[in-house]
Amino acid sequence: MPEIYVDADACPVKAEILKVAERHALPVTFVANSGLRPSRDPMVKNIIVSGAFDAADDWIAERAGPGDVVVTADVPLAGRCVAAGALVTGPTGRVFDTANIGMATAMRNLGAHLRETGESKGYNASFTPRDRSQFLETFDRLCRRVKK
Repeated sequence: MPEIYVDADACPVKAEILKVAERHALPVTFVANSGLRPSRDPMVKNIIVSGAFDAADDWIAERAGPGDVVVTADVPLAGRCVAAGALVTGPTGRVFDTANIGMATAMRNLGAHLRETGESKGYNASFTPRDRSQFLETFDRLCRRVKK
């Protein structure tokens, strides 16, 4: 059965994930380094991993595979999950796939380099209602796709 894995630390679309997952009757696993709000829904699991660097990413990457959907803003984790065959989207509705993960990784690395050298302040754009709407559309499409 397809499963939804969520890199839940600082994920701004948890409520939207639950709404869409419930509509499609898909189980959701939220993975985080710190506390999550408990759910009574048997289709929702909360996994708290150690505070070690990338512990949540490693947990998700070890389990996600073909037929699963992963929600993460973390490009290296997205790359690992795409390589494993999972469908991956960011919280803004950006889809990561084999066609674009290389460029996404390169842009992430360039941005990190520019921040390290002081060439860029590295401010992230604020999360907008349009981002939320785009995420809902993309996430619903991916959920329909894995159910086929």
